[in-house]
Amino acid sequence: MRGACQGFHVNRFASAYHLRVEPLLASSSLRVDISGTPAIDGLSLASTGDHILVLGAARALFEAAAGLRAITRGELRVAGQEPLAALRAGAVAGAPLDPPMPSTWTVRHYVTWSARLSGHGGGTARALADEAMARMKLGELAARKLATVAPAGRRGAVIAGALATGAPVVLVEDLLGGLPDDAGRSFARVVVRALADRRSVFFAARVALDSPIALVADEALVIDGSRVGGQGDPAEIASKDSAFVLRVAGDARAFVDAVEAQGGRLLGSPGDASQARLTIDLGALHTRDLLRIAADSNAVVLELRPLGRAFA
Repeated sequence: MRGACQGFHVNRFASAYHLRVEPLLASSSLRVDISGTPAIDGLSLASTGDHILVLGAARALFEAAAGLRAITRGELRVAGQEPLAALRAGAVAGAPLDPPMPSTWTVRHYVTWSARLSGHGGGTARALADEAMARMKLGELAARKLATVAPAGRRGAVIAGALATGAPVVLVEDLLGGLPDDAGRSFARVVVRALADRRSVFFAARVALDSPIALVADEALVIDGSRVGGQGDPAEIASKDSAFVLRVAGDARAFVDAVEAQGGRLLGSPGDASQARLTIDLGALHTRDLLRIAADSNAVVLELRPLGRAFA
């Protein structure tokens, strides 16, 4: 037993080392369908941080990354592995938003069972569950049945369950959705402290820039449909008042060339110019100039919104 435990720790250390040299989240030409209809189609990205915000993405991206939804086409890697392989290896754990939970189970039972399902024996699972509940400040709720626990407490139990697996990477879906501001901020502080020694990806539609989650993030990816509209430090993205996401019909290449000739700048690779969705830094231009340039370039601006809107 002693040798087995030592082997377990060595393998976990090697796995964690390998995960840290791989992008936490990466995809290539990713397509994910819901009921046969693409929710994501052609998404390519590669993260660089260890505590990442993914904003504006379809829920299907979290589901695919967490191994909850099949990939239709393309590739998706979480810490260098396919999602299901990462889950089975104990490298990644997911915390979905408000999943079905056995109403008669206690919080302790739920968290302990999460550890058991990830392959830990009874004694180890109980120890991991106790540690995870302590991190999530769930001690007073441990003996309560889930049916009697408030939403923030149930979400805390889901995250504790992910922590109790021992996985070095945790994916969290929109944990603040629907919570009152004060309760959400307090809950976010607990979650951030609990995940401080894990690599993490938070998926959400929008996040306040002063939220504890945004403050500890070392990278944000703003997803616009099936493309990356912005990537970098959250504060820098939010401060780009001159950056806009556009949807353009017609001659998008001529439109971008004209914008850049007049002082604007395409954000992203040059290949983005042939796509209907663009992210442009206006520089000294105004939004009305974009409409004028589009008319002169046989293009039409169908949608125009600030990139920083992903941050409330």
